[in-house]
Amino acid sequence: MKKFRPQPGFVVQAYRFALDPNAAQESALRSHCGAARAAYNWAVGWVSASWWQRRAEESYGIPADRLTEWRPWSLPALRKEFNQAKKTDPRFAAWWEENSKEAYSTGLANAAAAFDNYAKSKQGKRRGKQLGMPRFKSKHKARLSCRFTTGTIRVDADGRHVTLPRLGAIRTHESTGGLLARVQAGTARILSATVRHERGRWLVAFQTEVKRDLVRVARPEAAVGIDLGVKTLAAMADSTGEIREVSNPRHLDSALKELRRASRTVSRRRGPDRRTGQRPSSRWKKADAARNKVHHRIANLRANALHKLTTAVAAEYGTVVVEDLNVAGMLRNRRLARRIADAGFGEIRRQLTYKTQRNGCRILAADRWFPSPKTCSGCGTVKAKLPLHVRTYACDACGLVIDRDANAARNLAALAATACTTGTGVAGDQDTAPAVSKPRGADHKTRTTRPRRKTGTGRAGGTTLPHQQQTETGDRTQAEPLKLW
Repeated sequence: MKKFRPQPGFVVQAYRFALDPNAAQESALRSHCGAARAAYNWAVGWVSASWWQRRAEESYGIPADRLTEWRPWSLPALRKEFNQAKKTDPRFAAWWEENSKEAYSTGLANAAAAFDNYAKSKQGKRRGKQLGMPRFKSKHKARLSCRFTTGTIRVDADGRHVTLPRLGAIRTHESTGGLLARVQAGTARILSATVRHERGRWLVAFQTEVKRDLVRVARPEAAVGIDLGVKTLAAMADSTGEIREVSNPRHLDSALKELRRASRTVSRRRGPDRRTGQRPSSRWKKADAARNKVHHRIANLRANALHKLTTAVAAEYGTVVVEDLNVAGMLRNRRLARRIADAGFGEIRRQLTYKTQRNGCRILAADRWFPSPKTCSGCGTVKAKLPLHVRTYACDACGLVIDRDANAARNLAALAATACTTGTGVAGDQDTAPAVSKPRGADHKTRTTRPRRKTGTGRAGGTTLPHQQQTETGDRTQAEPLKLW
């Protein structure tokens, strides 16, 4: 399928609003989302049935040219087969007319994308962890979501209602004046709408093509280095020498007492049990809703704080230098995983990436092995070891004493000039950085990862590849003998 490309001067942007549906509208929303899930499960079962049939025939010794044909999983093929099956299949025949066709198209499109991702991952054409074969979505665990691409999709003129196909006008919890003004002025065009039940309420997100002019930042010549941490969320040092710190709000830690109390109440109620078929009691549902409300409030506060931080940075500096952190690896540390996840390191970089592009700024990612905390920001000397509990950097060569995070931020800010003069796309390139001493352990890991003992079991569509042992880079040989400072 051809990817949509906005016209010159326009960008694709989402506008999300909270909804206040009445009882009938909420029932219709749940019906549409359930229809999308049912269509997805049908597509997964229809495609995988041919895979299981071929495996069974192969075990019987049937030759390859007489095996059952592979069923296609492209979106047009799934739509064609589903339109024929929905009228006769007892799972859909009685109620499929109650929902918009877009609900079923949503599930089929998600299934086609899932099979494409699985095939690309199997062939080694997709980055990241290897994906397994698509599975059925549970009625009790699947996220309620439905997308509308055709039909009546608009923001009403009163600024407090949106109109969706088969659902009609639904009141919004907040004003839609920002999007409405752009649509009326001709600087925005609605492409699609997605309704989703998230964090305890219904939301609608309009995917729009918006005309956006570059906004000149306050200090286009200045560069800033951002060092993320747990104690201090962000230590920022700019090219003029100014250092600022943003304290970590720790929204989860501040709400842990309330969260423990709510979780204790849930544990004392009669909850669901899939093994015995026990249904949750009304008191359990009420307690679970109260606990989820605490989680939702924490997530909303965290998102609000991160958006304020990234928006302020992208609106002030012309160049932003961040670290290429291995967040997934950091979360394996059981002592720091909760606080690292609460800080949202990955979300900060994601927001800075698109907000700097929107303002016409540069964002540079320092090399993952660049020793920003161990390097002296005054003379460039690199320490061999700097434990995490040491919060003050003291240089043995020039006598500089500075906060550890501030020292790292200053080193990151200095990389902006290096990347500009060398023309590389990555700040802190080991081949273009200034020549400084790099004792053992300053730039690369030295330990070797032990292979996992457990391997996954194969499923339909092919067996799981054997786990490959991963060996990390060891110590590099030193061209010159180590010198003591």
